[in-house]
Amino acid sequence: MNIDFKNVSKHYAPRTHEKMQEVLMNPQGVGPEIHYYMIRGGKNQKNITIWEPGTISGEYIKTYGHYHLGQLDETYWITFGQGIAVLQKLALDEKGEMIPDVVEEFKVIKVKPGDSIYMPPGYGHLFANVGETYFVTADNSPVNFGDVDPSGMPGHADYEPVKKMQGFAYYVVEHEGKPALKKNLKYKEIKKEDLGGLSVIV
Repeated sequence: MNIDFKNVSKHYAPRTHEKMQEVLMNPQGVGPEIHYYMIRGGKNQKNITIWEPGTISGEYIKTYGHYHLGQLDETYWITFGQGIAVLQKLALDEKGEMIPDVVEEFKVIKVKPGDSIYMPPGYGHLFANVGETYFVTADNSPVNFGDVDPSGMPGHADYEPVKKMQGFAYYVVEHEGKPALKKNLKYKEIKKEDLGGLSVIV
């Protein structure tokens, strides 16, 4: 076995509450210092992500959310806990650029251990931890350890449209002890949606 250890110090990346405030339903809400933890494996190993349980002003702890650059796809494997995957594809303008506030397709999928979720090219995605324990996934997204901060905000992903809109088209929130959705009013239009059986609260 020939393992290269030169990038070990770059494998770990936490996502802090300060960073996550950019995409929270309530940026002033109180949350844990670290929302989720990432171990990046590079192209020859899987990436592992671990979410803290809980809510911030009623919104379940989630990943920041991003879109892949180019034709990159990705698969996630759920290994522990209970979560919800949120996928959305933005509409494109005449130049083929994403329109940040118009969603072509929005989809919600409940996930549990043993499930896998395929993220097609062009789809933004995030996960929310809706259980009472850690939520853990593995994924096969590439990591370029030549990036300035490869494990923090990977160079293959575009976070700006999510930041601009303060999250995705719906927030995953706790309502009467179970997951529900609350619309993000910054979005102008959602053309097609599959809410996975979740109710929408005002």
